[in-house]
Amino acid sequence: MFTFGADPELFVKKGDTFLSGYGLIPGDKENPFPVECGAVQVDGMALEFNIDPAEDEEKFVYNLETVLQHLRNMVPDYELVPTPVAEFDREYLEAQPDEAKMLGCNPDHNGWTGDENRTPDGSVSFRTGSGHIHIGWTTGADVDDAEHRAMAFAMVRQLDFYLGLPSLFFDEDKKRRELYGKAGACRVKPYGVEYRVLSNTWLRSQEMMRWVFRSAMEGATALASGKNLVETYGDIQDIINSSDKERASVILRDSGILVPV
Repeated sequence: MFTFGADPELFVKKGDTFLSGYGLIPGDKENPFPVECGAVQVDGMALEFNIDPAEDEEKFVYNLETVLQHLRNMVPDYELVPTPVAEFDREYLEAQPDEAKMLGCNPDHNGWTGDENRTPDGSVSFRTGSGHIHIGWTTGADVDDAEHRAMAFAMVRQLDFYLGLPSLFFDEDKKRRELYGKAGACRVKPYGVEYRVLSNTWLRSQEMMRWVFRSAMEGATALASGKNLVETYGDIQDIINSSDKERASVILRDSGILVPV
């Protein structure tokens, strides 16, 4: 049995201007602020929330919408925007506290190679918004255990087919991948793996939330049943990283993977 969670990031906006979310709500990476169905926190210039793991689509969507509403209620004077990239005035950005300017300090890995990904360049004047998916199939595993890591990386490669490739058709942004979200991006967890390829664009509608759950479930259950798409199509990192829709379309049509419309 699989469980699915998420920890999307949203940007704060007033009028046409993106503003720092630092200091607007309680909670940080070390101490998320608990709310019904999950928790909220500040993440650099953005606001982040996470949801309790769900085993079915309805609970997944309910958790997302419940925590998102709690977050909106905490900042009633602002708009919360699920956009992959937020541009900030450089002087405004440089005037922020160090905690607000800091990018994620915990490394992630490439599930295709097993290598640690490069630390992002925090000197840029934009920030990125992610929509990470958490997939669970165990509890208390050693994240350094070779067998567990192999399963986690296999899951990430599979989800690059079921989530990463289709995302090229609803997420037109290419700038985010200058910092985060290249193919295979992940963190191995004691419960499974955190898939870090998607941006936050799937938060824009309930239909997209449902598509994410269904696609993640389909990919995970297919892998568990022995249907490993890497064996058929090989390495697709370059297709995702270059946003090559033409090559992605060929694989998606041939494999029958659902693309949201």
